[in-house]
Amino acid sequence: MLRTQFTLSSVLAGAILSLGVAEPLAAEEFRVIDSADRFVTLISGRELRRLGIRLTVTPQGEIEGRAFGAPVTGDWTWQGGYFCRDLFWNGDDLGYNCQLVQESGDTLRFTSDQGAGMSADLSLQ
Repeated sequence: MLRTQFTLSSVLAGAILSLGVAEPLAAEEFRVIDSADRFVTLISGRELRRLGIRLTVTPQGEIEGRAFGAPVTGDWTWQGGYFCRDLFWNGDDLGYNCQLVQESGDTLRFTSDQGAGMSADLSLQ
């Protein structure tokens, strides 16, 4: 069975440090989100959640929430078909990264390094 490593830098999350493994959704196919408009439609008024992580990604380009009891903050833009973000966890700079975003139902998959890196699946709630 395929398994995917999960990190906050790969989420917005990309994701938070090394947190374990995530099972990909087997029954549903992921589709690439290729526009900021589609991404904003999906995230507006919703929260991204996974394994102790709760994040709000606003249409105005802010990221805020908590992961494993520590604050998460950051900013994002949409550039060339990718979700590009600066992210801080508990005050630590996780750096800038542009990520491929895909959707399947109420799940968003963020794959770091423009789709070439590690991925993390987060639930829209």
